[in-house]
Amino acid sequence: MLRFLSLICFSLALLAPAQAAWHEASSDHFLIYSNQKEKDVRTFAERLERYHDSMRFLFNRPATKPSPSNRVTIYVVKNLGDVRDLYGGENKFVAGFYIPRAGGSMAIVAKVKSSRREMSQSELILLHEYAHHFLIGSAARAYPRWLSEGFAEFYGTAKFGSDGSVSLGLPSKGRAYELALAKTVPITLLLDTKAYAADKSKRYDSFYGQSWALYHMLHFSEERKGQLPNYLRQLAKGAEEIDAAKAAFGDLKELNSDLNRYLRQRKITTYRIPPEYLNVGSINMRRLRAGEAAMMPVLIQSKRGVTEEQAAELLLDARKIAGAHPTDPAVLAALAEAEYDAGNDAEAIAAAEGALAINPNETNAYIQKGYALARMAPDAENEAAAWKKMRRQFVKLNKIENDHPIPLIQFYRSYREQGINPPVIAVDGLARALELAPYDNGLRWMMANEFMEQKKYDWAAHTLGPLAYSPHVSEFTDNALAMLKEAEAKALEAKNEKEAAVGS
Repeated sequence: MLRFLSLICFSLALLAPAQAAWHEASSDHFLIYSNQKEKDVRTFAERLERYHDSMRFLFNRPATKPSPSNRVTIYVVKNLGDVRDLYGGENKFVAGFYIPRAGGSMAIVAKVKSSRREMSQSELILLHEYAHHFLIGSAARAYPRWLSEGFAEFYGTAKFGSDGSVSLGLPSKGRAYELALAKTVPITLLLDTKAYAADKSKRYDSFYGQSWALYHMLHFSEERKGQLPNYLRQLAKGAEEIDAAKAAFGDLKELNSDLNRYLRQRKITTYRIPPEYLNVGSINMRRLRAGEAAMMPVLIQSKRGVTEEQAAELLLDARKIAGAHPTDPAVLAALAEAEYDAGNDAEAIAAAEGALAINPNETNAYIQKGYALARMAPDAENEAAAWKKMRRQFVKLNKIENDHPIPLIQFYRSYREQGINPPVIAVDGLARALELAPYDNGLRWMMANEFMEQKKYDWAAHTLGPLAYSPHVSEFTDNALAMLKEAEAKALEAKNEKEAAVGS
């Protein structure tokens, strides 16, 4: 389990016994856990599926289902205080958050009330973040920050009709205030991710509102029809953001003037997608078993990530709950995760094997046992045999769920950590994992390094693009940009050498 620093422990309210039963809503693209009324959880799941399918419909994408473990898991906690405790840090205004991971993307939101006409703050944040998730899954490169945020703002204000329809492109009240009161971002900065980042101060500005307005105008304006697709083509060709904007939109001062006039309109165009065009799919509801419900606060914090100190404290709760529910496979799998996080590999394996003895398809048990075996392998008396044992664990899980990204990633990593070159099947598996989870930065970095190792510089550069030019700076950004430049230089050198050889 990945660890995250600065995580505050759960509030007492969340650790207290739940007053309502915990429910699981399982749909094509989401897995939701909430201790609200079954009706509210089902309605929430239906809304999310309608939202996903409305974007799929507008993008004319085929209706596909991700692998079960590659869906977004949403944990609904009691209130905003619990959301902020789980988020950690000093941000007092967090109302929900999303973490993209291969085989483990998750979101934390506060309780939702599906009977309300207006979406809660947590729900709006979730829609915004899922729009990012959808866009990344549809793109081969990173989009400029204004486009990424404008897209998420455009779709994140969705309205769900009682007739099953979905309306998109609606204005946000919060962004209206922002546009009216906050400092305006000059158009040349709005359209240039790097320039905006370099110029941005701590002053409140209208970046998000302007990004929404520009995306909205380019999407619906008859006068600028076709300019947004042209802009995307310019970017795909490798043009700098500001150059792509000038080539597609023309004079930027005129663009800015048009945008200001657009914002002064009294009415704007929106989409309303009738229910007959949307495919929600089945929503499978179940009430969690007593042991699962008791373990849920522990599991949520484990999935969010823990420090070493927090892992030790959380393990006490996990062991106590497992002691009271020793025959529940999900409880034992959660215990295995808590043991692994606390550094207890043998205990993690024992708990995982206990879960698998009861339910041979308990996915998390396979993962936690595999992680523990991987951590033990370098110190084993017969290291080669230990790594083979670890790989067999993930091969078993791959047979159960062929498109689960984690077995594919760990199978590849085992060879690198053992110090030997991965076979073709392992590299192909890693590439497949990136296809399944293009939003996972660590996975993308791993794949790029493999291409560099193989001297496939063009492929490396293609893989690094979304990481190097992402509008959201990460721990990989600087290194990815440096490696991208290296890959492009070596690719050009190889091309020149090949042409020279042909010419001679």
